[in-house]
Amino acid sequence: MKVTVFVTPKKNVLDPQGAAVGHAMASHGFPSLKQARVGKTIEIDLEAGDTPEFRASLDKICQELLSNPVIEDYRYEISEAGA
Repeated sequence: MKVTVFVTPKKNVLDPQGAAVGHAMASHGFPSLKQARVGKTIEIDLEAGDTPEFRASLDKICQELLSNPVIEDYRYEISEAGA
């Protein structure tokens, strides 16, 4: 199975990198830009089943290792390997 974890700054946290990207996009004429936010994506290939226990351990890894819960949110998608 493949897990893709998306980590982004919380909505109430300043995102200077996102602001820089937004300014650059606006200067290149990108229409109707409201805001840009920059985060990170982690792709993980595993040999595991999608069970409640697996999701609990995935949440723990996301909270303790892959994100900083004080300033970042995370979400993940689970798909079949090779999809």
